[in-house]
Amino acid sequence: MYKLYSMQRSGNSYKVRLALALLNVPYEAVEVDILRGESRTPDFLTKNPSGQVPLLEVGDDRYLAESNAILWYVAVGTPLAPENRIDRAEALQWMFFEQHALEPNIGAAYFWLSLVKGGRDLQTHSLEDWMERGYGALQVMENHLKTNSYFAARQLTVADIALYGYTHLAERCDFDLSTFPAIRDWLKRVEAAPGFVAMDWRPTDVDDPASIAAGA
Repeated sequence: MYKLYSMQRSGNSYKVRLALALLNVPYEAVEVDILRGESRTPDFLTKNPSGQVPLLEVGDDRYLAESNAILWYVAVGTPLAPENRIDRAEALQWMFFEQHALEPNIGAAYFWLSLVKGGRDLQTHSLEDWMERGYGALQVMENHLKTNSYFAARQLTVADIALYGYTHLAERCDFDLSTFPAIRDWLKRVEAAPGFVAMDWRPTDVDDPASIAAGA
C-alpha cells in the first residue's frame, strides 16, 4: 500500500489525493503541515531533500516527489494516462503548462492569500504579477476548452487533474472566473467524475476508516 505524505490544504497534494480517489487506490495518509515546518525535519528531509509535499512512498526506502510525476506514476496503465503517443504527449504538455504557468501564479496567490496569516501584506509587490500571469494562463485554458471537453485524449486524464488542483481554488485568492464559462463548465465535468472527492475530504470520512481507501 502506498504511503502519501501530503498537506490537506495544499493544491499540489490534493491533486494526488484526487487521482488516487478516482482510481480507487488505497493508501495510508500522513499529514505534513509545511506551515509548521514539518517538511523540514531531519527525518522528512531524508525522504525528500527538497522538503516538499506531496511525497509518495512506493516501496522500502523508495520515494517519489513532484506532484505531476506522482500523478503519472499512479495513473500508468489506467484510462487517466493515455497510451496513444500523441495523446500522451498532449497530456504531458498540459502538465508542464500547469507547473510553469498556472501553479507559480494562482498557486502562489492561493498560498500567500489563503494560507499564510498576513500573507497579502507580505506579498503586495508580487500580487499584481501573479494576477496578470494567472489570468493569462486561465485564458489559454479557456481558449482550449471552448472546443474541447478535456485537455487531452478527449477524456478525463491526469492533465485535467493537474490543472484542476489550483484552478478550482482561483476564486479563493482574488481571481474572478465569471468571464471564463468554458473553465467553469470543465470544473463541473471534473467534479462529476465517479470517485471524485473534494479538497477537504479525508480518508477517515469513509465508512470504514481502517481501510483508508481513497474513494471507497
